[in-house]
Amino acid sequence: MGLSLHSWSAIAVLVMIFLNLFLLISSKELKKYKRIHALYVMPMIITVLGSLLFTGVVMMAAKHLHFTIENIVMIIVAIVLIVLEAKRAKGLKYLSTKKEHAFAVYKPFARTILQIEFVLVFVISLWMWLI
Repeated sequence: MGLSLHSWSAIAVLVMIFLNLFLLISSKELKKYKRIHALYVMPMIITVLGSLLFTGVVMMAAKHLHFTIENIVMIIVAIVLIVLEAKRAKGLKYLSTKKEHAFAVYKPFARTILQIEFVLVFVISLWMWLI
């Protein structure tokens, strides 16, 4: 059951990253995007990523903290995801709504981060599901 819950949490993270990428690409107004991101997207991303990390920690405890290469890679990927998401959120937080082309400059930066996150989660998930 723990492995199943962890797998579904990984799928939920992939869905949230994809939805966030879609929202970023389809948004035209910075003010509206910042509001939606602050009220809905960021709390959902944190919750889903937290559920993935929590189920991973519970499974590690169930294995009596037996570290394998897969576990170490997943821990590293989790840390990278947190750092990338913090960089993206910080960039959005300090983005001025008064500057004319600020959103156009931010979009490629955020899109790159979201694509990296998606690839990382997808590759590590495939590695775990196929092994």
